[in-house]
Amino acid sequence: MSKIISLAKRRGFIFQSSEIYGGFGSGYDFGPLGVEMKGNLKQVWWSGMIKNHENIIGLDAAILMNPKVWQASGHLTAGFADTLRECKKCHKRFKKDEIKKDRCPECGGELTKPRKFNLMMRTFVGPVQEEASTTYLRPETCQGIYVNFGNIVRTMRCKIPFGIAQIGKAFRNEINPKNFIFRTREFEQMEMQWFCHPKEANKWFELWKKERIKWHLNLGIKKENLRAKEIPAKERAHYAKRQVDIEYRFPFGWGEIEGIHNRGDWDLSNHSKHSGKDLRYFDEGSKEKYFPHVVETSVGVERTLLAFLCNAYQEIKGGRTRTTKSAKEVEILLNLDKKITPVKVAVLPLVRNKPELVKKAKEVYQLLKPYFVCQYDEVGSIGRRYRRGDEIGVLYTITIDFETLKENDVTIRDRDTMKQERVKIKDLVEVLKERLED
Repeated sequence: MSKIISLAKRRGFIFQSSEIYGGFGSGYDFGPLGVEMKGNLKQVWWSGMIKNHENIIGLDAAILMNPKVWQASGHLTAGFADTLRECKKCHKRFKKDEIKKDRCPECGGELTKPRKFNLMMRTFVGPVQEEASTTYLRPETCQGIYVNFGNIVRTMRCKIPFGIAQIGKAFRNEINPKNFIFRTREFEQMEMQWFCHPKEANKWFELWKKERIKWHLNLGIKKENLRAKEIPAKERAHYAKRQVDIEYRFPFGWGEIEGIHNRGDWDLSNHSKHSGKDLRYFDEGSKEKYFPHVVETSVGVERTLLAFLCNAYQEIKGGRTRTTKSAKEVEILLNLDKKITPVKVAVLPLVRNKPELVKKAKEVYQLLKPYFVCQYDEVGSIGRRYRRGDEIGVLYTITIDFETLKENDVTIRDRDTMKQERVKIKDLVEVLKERLED
């Protein structure tokens, strides 16, 4: 993990939040490359849900909601709490599943008795901080979907089965954030809630489980590093009739990156009860009125991004470029899928001390920039610039050399094959578009 963290900071993927003030626990800022990669991940997920399915629509619900929402959902009760134990010696706190023996995992000290710790983050609205003005930062995005179920069915004339997709921030007051961006208190979720007839929930659960595993594999996750773990009843979330965690094998061990849940009618029935609004679905064909069951797919954006970074990270002994000086030297390659890699194209003048090459390289860069996420680099030898591009996953490197000035063509280097070929500048945009198509 230390190598992944080092690369993330060195190349502008992820920085420690408030670093110049000593940082802020479990807070991270996504740098220029990180925000591009994060945006790509979200776009690929959104397109897969919305564009590839006729019966899934989108929503963007508010982060702050009426606190009654969280009472109805069970989040203000023991249903949304971790078991906390504190070390009497070092005063660090641990979740139940982090304690292997009945001693502190850090210093071996004696632990306090277990107690429940609610994960909700409380805040206040209005000028007075009192109980009446209390609300909460949402711990999950899906409740905004459930409370809007009636609005969406009415305005979009939805027919069961159908799905509602949403991407947004969520907040949990985690006891022990750890493993870089894997477990943090502020994170982003990509969730889809699939509403179906109660008798078909099991069928849809299996279909969506297969669909979501395939999504990760299609973006390059190695099959041996991915697994679907069935969660036993006593370990499931309070709302889950069935739960499967899609886990990735990180350097620190297996960790959940997506959850598939059969939530039954827990959410709609509870919100109907607490709000007094009838959230049942009326089937005009069968004249049946019922609470749809919900199959949920919930992806952690940061966790998934971390999984893709770990999956793509390669160390090549002896190197791939001529700048490698010994067989012991190691070059880094970030072999990210073309859909999610942050920079698609890099433009390099062969040398920077020839004004005519620099001028032409900048012209090519300006030509490509409206179509692709591009990077211009003229610092250092051409081999070292290739290496920098490999480290951030650049797919195609365009080199402007002296031949370019004569023939008006450039060299394209492929990241994965390292093959190089000459292409006319006038054809460059179309050639790259063709190679970058889905």
